[in-house]
Amino acid sequence: MSVNTNTHTGPSFSLGNRLGRVAWQLCSFLLFQYSPRPFHKWRAFLLQCFGAKVGHGVHVYPGVKIWAPWNLELADECGIASGAILYSQGKITIGRRAVISQGAHLVTGTHDYSHAGFPLITKPIYIGEQSWVAAEAFIHPGVTIHDGCVVGARSVVTKDMPSWMVCAGFPCKPIKPREFLNS
Repeated sequence: MSVNTNTHTGPSFSLGNRLGRVAWQLCSFLLFQYSPRPFHKWRAFLLQCFGAKVGHGVHVYPGVKIWAPWNLELADECGIASGAILYSQGKITIGRRAVISQGAHLVTGTHDYSHAGFPLITKPIYIGEQSWVAAEAFIHPGVTIHDGCVVGARSVVTKDMPSWMVCAGFPCKPIKPREFLNS
């Protein structure tokens, strides 16, 4: 969380946080972004070195942009596609077997425009088990995508989405139950 209430006069994060992000950016550029696509365990190791909680069988692709790995919790067998942006100023939790597609943007920080100094506000994002956030969807701070929910491509999610529903739109709304075909 921000300690500065006036973003015009100083940074929103501590010196330690800012130095940690510089170290992460350097590591990300040199060791993460250019690692071969199948090297998921290597990228998981790098994330863990920077404080992320990473489960077994996690697939984080090399083109994922991560702001602060120490604010990530990735459960077993979740997948995050290249081009996804995890703007983790606050905590982002991604559940077991959840999928975050290309270009999806998860943002945990915003600014309080009702105060002259625009202080930073962070709110956690939770993506439930077996959920799918489709390509180029935008998830606002403080949103929970409940278990099994599908968020359609390019949706803008401003509030919590229910379990086992297909949801889409701007703003995102539940459309129909998620059903499985037996084949």
